[in-house]
Amino acid sequence: MSTLLEKPIKINRIVTSNIQQAKAIEDLTRSKILKILYKKQFTADQILEELKKTGYNKALTTIRHHLDILKISGLIELVKIQESRGAITKFYGTSTKLLEYETPEDFESKYATLIKTTSGKIENLVKNISQKTGLKTKNHKVEENENYNQYLLMEIVNRALTNVLEKSSS
Repeated sequence: MSTLLEKPIKINRIVTSNIQQAKAIEDLTRSKILKILYKKQFTADQILEELKKTGYNKALTTIRHHLDILKISGLIELVKIQESRGAITKFYGTSTKLLEYETPEDFESKYATLIKTTSGKIENLVKNISQKTGLKTKNHKVEENENYNQYLLMEIVNRALTNVLEKSSS
């Protein structure tokens, strides 16, 4: 038997998500709901109308089902409850921005130098943060609570990056 192709894989990105969140956003309707709620508060009826504008015709009960799944996963939350003429109206919102993009074919070649120099600087900062969070390495092996410590570090960096991006887009 001869090897026709062998390529080493270098890890260059980490996606942080728990299983509930991953399952929640794998559904296209729920992903669209998450994007609709970004920086907005809507009722289930309003979400239904926003979805219809993009060509999605779903029943209100289906939208409520999707909202429940997103709520259970922690991706959206109830942000306001109003009472009007004996009826209760619930408004939903999110603190999560779902980034959706297509990477151009020339991405690596176009941005390789920028990525290498900038990520090196950020790497030093992240190493400093990791020492403060208890993420310690011995001979390139992470000690106990590996996933949690790595998640904590990712959450710190994610929130800092989110703050920078949100401030620059305002």
